[in-house]
Amino acid sequence: MALALLITGHKGQLGSDLLRRAHGEKDIAFARGIDLPEHDLTDPFTVRDTLEEWARVVRSDSPEHKLVVLNPAAYTAVDKAESEEDLAYAVNATAPALLATSCKEVGAGLVHVSTDYVFPGDASEPYEPDDPKGPTNAYGRTKLAGELAIAEILPDAHWIVRTAWLYGGGGANIVKTMCRLERERETVSFIADQVGSPTWAGHLASRLLDIARADVPPGAYHGTNRGQTSWFGFAQAVFEEIGADPARVQPTDSASFVTPATRPAYSVMSGAKWDAAGLPPFPSWREGLAEAFRVEGDALRG
Repeated sequence: MALALLITGHKGQLGSDLLRRAHGEKDIAFARGIDLPEHDLTDPFTVRDTLEEWARVVRSDSPEHKLVVLNPAAYTAVDKAESEEDLAYAVNATAPALLATSCKEVGAGLVHVSTDYVFPGDASEPYEPDDPKGPTNAYGRTKLAGELAIAEILPDAHWIVRTAWLYGGGGANIVKTMCRLERERETVSFIADQVGSPTWAGHLASRLLDIARADVPPGAYHGTNRGQTSWFGFAQAVFEEIGADPARVQPTDSASFVTPATRPAYSVMSGAKWDAAGLPPFPSWREGLAEAFRVEGDALRG
């Protein structure tokens, strides 16, 4: 059965990667991207009309196509969300609920990208998908609200994929910042007491297409490159990739780098459920970083 995909936020870091990769897959019959300003996903009429038209066009080609909406679109300005929680809620909770409602009406599945920030970040071992939630900032609260709405509206045809520490060639991200700082400063400081799993957007995009085409139970899954490191360790690895001396990276702590939004100290998520479902595994974060520089090093270096 061929796939027909509707990809939200296709101008963004992950959405653009998804659309590009989808166009190269033989089993994907249709792949359409939508984004602002033409498509406001917080508007119920826009969402309904867009999905109905997409489903009509796809089914006019073949009623056998599997319809899946991939939703990487999100409000991701973590610090600004503290003062713009209503806007963050509209994008991260209201919009996914509207997508789920329209997916139900047209018979489509929904793959929704979420975040490690739904967890409190005080664990000592990787979070499983069903572990207790407890976001510590506005961004996490709004993303959790979106997850809950999707699960309630579309219980049998939703797949929530939580990711973390995402970077890629498109848009602004921490790897690009690290490369810029390497050019501008003799030494740089990065936080050593926050731990997570850096994830290359290229690997996540491929795995989102895998789960879209797979026949796996609905629910929440964790999609990150495997293993863990601190921001300090990640910065050292980036310096190594660009041929700089990693000793130029100095460790600091969260108390020395205060931000409006509280960041989780521990963001590592378990991939056990992903693997148990028989989905293609994620490479390690270090392999991901090396491949990212092989594939889109110029964009990352800036």
